[in-house]
Amino acid sequence: MASVRARHRAMGSDYWPGFVDMLSTLLLVVIFLLSLFMLTNYFVTTQSSGKDTLLSQLNTQLAQLTELLALERSKKQSLEDSLASLQATLSDQQAENARLSALLEQQGTQTDTAETRASSLSRELAEQKGITNDALAKVEVLNQQLAALRRQLAALQDALDAAEEKDRKSQVKIADLGKRLNLALARKVQELARYRSDFFGRLREILGNREDIRVVGDRFVFQSEVLFDSGSAELKPNAEPELDKLAGALKQLETEIPDDIPWVLRVDGHTDINPIATADFASNWELSSERAIAVVKYLIRDGVPPNRLVAAGFGEYAPLDTANTTEAYRKNRRIELKLTEK
Repeated sequence: MASVRARHRAMGSDYWPGFVDMLSTLLLVVIFLLSLFMLTNYFVTTQSSGKDTLLSQLNTQLAQLTELLALERSKKQSLEDSLASLQATLSDQQAENARLSALLEQQGTQTDTAETRASSLSRELAEQKGITNDALAKVEVLNQQLAALRRQLAALQDALDAAEEKDRKSQVKIADLGKRLNLALARKVQELARYRSDFFGRLREILGNREDIRVVGDRFVFQSEVLFDSGSAELKPNAEPELDKLAGALKQLETEIPDDIPWVLRVDGHTDINPIATADFASNWELSSERAIAVVKYLIRDGVPPNRLVAAGFGEYAPLDTANTTEAYRKNRRIELKLTEK
């Protein structure tokens, strides 16, 4: 049994070295084949790259030859165009030479005629010289007349300058007179303002301190109820004494104010905003105007000169108080007296 085992072990040891030798040989063969394949591939790649480079160079040369061919064709076309142009120019030149030759022949036939014409022109030139001398004499006369006109224009310009200077001085005088006039008017206005103040003060003394008759600024104000009934333009009987006092003050004022002060007493009628539409008055315009006219007519009957009176109606469009109250309406219904300039 033991001998059998030893024999088997000896046989197994003999197989392994042979197997290893076989594998080594196979590996060497594989390596040799790979080396051969790589070497073959290198030669093939080198030859292929050389062919590509050569093909690229051939393509470049072909493109250059194509460009040269196109350039030569262009030069040929240009030469053909130049040749055609030269031929056309030659034809034109030949035609022009023929035309000049014909003209030269014609000119030879016209020489005699030209000489005859020259003789005639010489005679006409002599005649023109005589006419020119006459024209020069006339020009000299015209120059003398022009010089005389220039002297007249210079004299007129001097006269114009003198007139402008005189006008300038006149303008200065007018401006000075305007200033004096304005000062005189200002003095007249001041005098009228003084008389107005005295007149209103006198009216205040005559009419007394009544609430329904007052001074507002430069105006003397009567409430409408003092002179008129509501919606009426007829003076109330008890208004006449007040207007008589007013007329007396005006007549006295007329004797005091100098005649060179142009003054008038303006009588203004005013109403409130309540509309009116009756058979007598279509609107507040008519009512305010008729009331002012009624006062003016009464003053004229009392002896006040008509040229010192003016009547005006303002309706409801110049209120003293814009509030919508009964008291405001009462203030706005009024007759105003204003001493002013014409």
